[in-house]
Amino acid sequence: MSTKIRPLTFYALLFMVFLYGPMLLAPLFSFNDGLFAIFPLRGFTLKHYVAMAGNTGMLAALKNSLMVAVCVSVIATSISVPAAIALTRYKPPGSAIILSTISLPLIVPSIVFGVAILIVMLRFLGIELSLWTVGAAHVLICIPFSLTVLMSRLEGFDKSLEEASRDLGENAGMTFYRVTLPLALPGILSSLLLCFITSFDEFVLAFFLAGTEATLPVYLFGQLRFPNKLPGMLALGTSILVFSTLLVLLAEFFRRRGVPSNSPGDD
Repeated sequence: MSTKIRPLTFYALLFMVFLYGPMLLAPLFSFNDGLFAIFPLRGFTLKHYVAMAGNTGMLAALKNSLMVAVCVSVIATSISVPAAIALTRYKPPGSAIILSTISLPLIVPSIVFGVAILIVMLRFLGIELSLWTVGAAHVLICIPFSLTVLMSRLEGFDKSLEEASRDLGENAGMTFYRVTLPLALPGILSSLLLCFITSFDEFVLAFFLAGTEATLPVYLFGQLRFPNKLPGMLALGTSILVFSTLLVLLAEFFRRRGVPSNSPGDD
């Protein structure tokens, strides 16, 4: 077998380094005993991570982000479950148009979407900016992710199980509770986690719509204006990166548990 690196393989490796290399520098410099992210490193320290525990502004922003992300994940998934069932089971006319419309928040640039929602909230609805307006915008961008995960799970269902349940005398509600819901549970858990991650990490919409209450990404961005806060923000960014990566892996685990064993690409 030839051990030479093919040009395409080399390009792929180079692209991965270019894409993820800067991401790996943040954890490296977060342990640096110095104020600047430069080489050579001045020494190893955990003080930046320890200092986060006493940072009241960061803890308040973390609380805001967790509260919004939990609410958004539950609301977006709750809306998406019946929508996914309707689109996969009954296939109403215009399903493609409905899906395209729901996916618009993913296509429109975040800054355009944020400005549009800001104008609607302030000028037309007269709603004061707060974490609630952030949550409402996050629900709109999370529903397409949730719907995609749930529809892919429901498409793999054996419909004869639901038909058998009804033949045995169960009504539609009990069939959903005893048959559909347990089978869809891996997709629902995956949807909850993906929506949580999306909301927790989202910056642009939160920046426009949060008002005086900052979420964690907005707080991090604001602190980057101060050079002496850089090491602490690198530690915070590293913590968010690790947390988000773990949740993505967990969501993928639940998604794969819900995929039938004969699905291609999941062996």
